[in-house]
Amino acid sequence: MPCLSQWIKTRRAFLASASLVAAALMVSPQAFGQKAPVAARVGVIPVIGTAPLFVAQNEGWLKDGGLTLTVTTFESGPNMIQALASGTIDIYVAGVAPLAVARSKGIDVRVIAATATAENVFVASPKLAKYFTPGTSHAVAFKNYRVAEGKPARLATQPAGSVPNTTLQYWLWEQAKADKADIEIVPMGIDATQQATLAGAVEGATIREPAVTIVQGRNPGIKLVALGDEMFPGQPGTVVAVSGAFLEKNPEAVQSLVSGLVKAADLLAKTPDRAVPPLEAALGKGIVDSETIRKALASPATKFQIDPRTIVESSRLMQAYQVKLGSLDKELPFEGLFEPRFFEQATKSN
Repeated sequence: MPCLSQWIKTRRAFLASASLVAAALMVSPQAFGQKAPVAARVGVIPVIGTAPLFVAQNEGWLKDGGLTLTVTTFESGPNMIQALASGTIDIYVAGVAPLAVARSKGIDVRVIAATATAENVFVASPKLAKYFTPGTSHAVAFKNYRVAEGKPARLATQPAGSVPNTTLQYWLWEQAKADKADIEIVPMGIDATQQATLAGAVEGATIREPAVTIVQGRNPGIKLVALGDEMFPGQPGTVVAVSGAFLEKNPEAVQSLVSGLVKAADLLAKTPDRAVPPLEAALGKGIVDSETIRKALASPATKFQIDPRTIVESSRLMQAYQVKLGSLDKELPFEGLFEPRFFEQATKSN
């Protein structure tokens, strides 16, 4: 039998080895050539068009790609631009329209993906809806309302320079050929627009899902008058953009983000019920139930699209119309705004 001293030496050697193994397990991932997770601050608007982001996060695809998100909700894209300019957020998930303006003011931001198109639709309150009858043009419906009520129809939308505002005005003046005397446009935030529509404080509004499903569910007299592509053909919608500094420092994380969005769009198309729980948590906040989210996903106002190349031309047209409206002084260059290479790589990989 081995002597006691030999046993003690063996035990000490074992304990020393165990300590080294334990220490190795506690060493940071960088010591093994692994990169630490990239933390990103994300600004979003509370619309169903942001669904691909929350699905990708919930499925673990972003975490697997080394990206962790902290999400803050904003009431409109223009409001979010201020946070992007101050460096408060790294990733912007909202309408494309304010981004060219941001770049013109020296804010380095790049669109790496779309998430949805044709989101903004027009709904009319019961008071206004009764004038939209078969065979009556939209312009005549608005005129008949003003004549009967003695005042123009008040229409809620987001602030000037936003996609909803631009879309509404394009539809009113270029598509419907409505008389400006028949309409009063009232800018407000996304949640305020929904509440004003339900309360009857306005006669119509441009809204997006899940607000469309919510307001019609609570008041079936609210009428869906025009879908997104009717209001602005090829209407660009929600996009994912990143600050130039974040992109240059974390290109692999950006690639992981876009790859996750591509997978998420596929999931939303094939198994939308799987997306309901994370969307209820992200957008519902205990107020919107799962059935509402499920209906919103199946709505004709919901069209997911990740390829940023599909909205470049319609975004140019929207910007040109903003110049006509006066919300922009001049058309701004798009060079460098769209970065499709991450989507192109993601579709190759997936």
